Amino acid sequence: MARQEKDLLGYRDIPDNAYWGVQTLRAVENFPITGLTIQTHPNLIKGLAAVKLACARTNQELGILPSGVAEPIIAACQRIMAGELHDQFIVDVIQGGAGTSTNMNANEVIANLALEIIGETRGNYAVINPNDHVNLSQSTNDIYPTALKIALLYSIVDLRAAMAHLQAAFAAKSREFYHVLKMGRTQLQDAVPMTLGQEFGAFAIMIGEDRDRITEVSALLTEINLGATAIGTGINAPEGYAALAAEHLSEITGFSVSTAADLVEATQDVGSLVQTSGTLKRVAVKLSKICNDLRLLSSGPRAGFGEINLPAMQAGSSIMPGKVNPVIPEVVSQVAYEVIGNDVAISMAAEAGQLQLNAFEPVIFHKLDAGINHLTAACYTLADRCVSGITANEARLKDMVEHSIGLATALNPILGYSVATGIAAEALVSGRGVAEIVNERGLMTPEQLAEVLSPTRLANLRPLPGDPTATGSGAETLPHSM
Repeated sequence: MARQEKDLLGYRDIPDNAYWGVQTLRAVENFPITGLTIQTHPNLIKGLAAVKLACARTNQELGILPSGVAEPIIAACQRIMAGELHDQFIVDVIQGGAGTSTNMNANEVIANLALEIIGETRGNYAVINPNDHVNLSQSTNDIYPTALKIALLYSIVDLRAAMAHLQAAFAAKSREFYHVLKMGRTQLQDAVPMTLGQEFGAFAIMIGEDRDRITEVSALLTEINLGATAIGTGINAPEGYAALAAEHLSEITGFSVSTAADLVEATQDVGSLVQTSGTLKRVAVKLSKICNDLRLLSSGPRAGFGEINLPAMQAGSSIMPGKVNPVIPEVVSQVAYEVIGNDVAISMAAEAGQLQLNAFEPVIFHKLDAGINHLTAACYTLADRCVSGITANEARLKDMVEHSIGLATALNPILGYSVATGIAAEALVSGRGVAEIVNERGLMTPEQLAEVLSPTRLANLRPLPGDPTATGSGAETLPHSM
């Protein structure tokens, strides 16, 4: 069974059970691009429903939308926000028209659900109309940018939670590995000793810093152009509409949104989206850097660094028995590469906007929200399926410290650079330990050497709160036979 709907191009048959209408059908036919519909981005549907809800309340309060029409529209929006009918949002994520097809998909679904709520048949637009009622006082050009910002704010809440989870996982490992001495490296060459706890603590701080940057960029997304209508002049929107709609939207979403000072500027400018993309790229770059380090530190198990063990997640080879690969850091890095690539697409789309509107916001949003969602999943995956199960190869770490010429750096203040360099050169050629050579030459007393080469001194270790073993040399002192 089908119903007929008409648009400016003529009549089309619409399935009776569909909540979408003729303008949605045209878009589905015109944009068979990715195979991904806007229901791929549930927060966009939630954002669209929130904006339409705010507008309906505003129009009702201003007396231009009768309560008999406003109330079912409001109820329909609330049900869509709660997750109903997301399968009716069937337009491709990448589309021409600056988001008009997405807006009309929302208008038609809301109108038909509202009609159903009051016992009318779908498609009876003389009672509740997608354009005249659901889209009253609106344009795609203010609705769509506002809805996508709300969607991104919803998604960023999830990303920040995932990053906090990952940060906590690294911080827990930092405490677990607090006393584990190892060699630090610069340019992949031995540098000076540090602890594995310090290394993992730095990872935690890196994630925390980027979480703060995400919070900062979120504030830019709370400035909206709702009420701008077509190009920012507010044509067809009544006096007081913009401020009241922003007030309702803040209440509905929990995000404190505000109307931009200049709506003409705000309608054409996507600078906040570019900056959001840049911040996501920063997160991606640092996450991938951390994953590179985890892969390097766990390389081996016999012919690599072999300093840490990543938890085994799956067999690593169809031909090499016993091989286990660092699959979790690998997948996280691939997410990072995607986000970095997305930033290029977003930059090009932002630059290509002409005059009073950027027509390419659909691809900007798709790339942003996909990147946020993938980073969110990546953070949880890295924390739960990798970081939480990492163990340290303490014997190997100790052996590398004992045989590293980097220990000679610690002798500089006492023996001088020239003498320390000679000791390092002899250790490198002979394969003997730095401490052994110092003892043999009688350059320092055993007590002096023990103090200088203690983990506390070597790594400039600071005590953990309430940890009495975090200070002094004692049992932590490296053996003199190095």
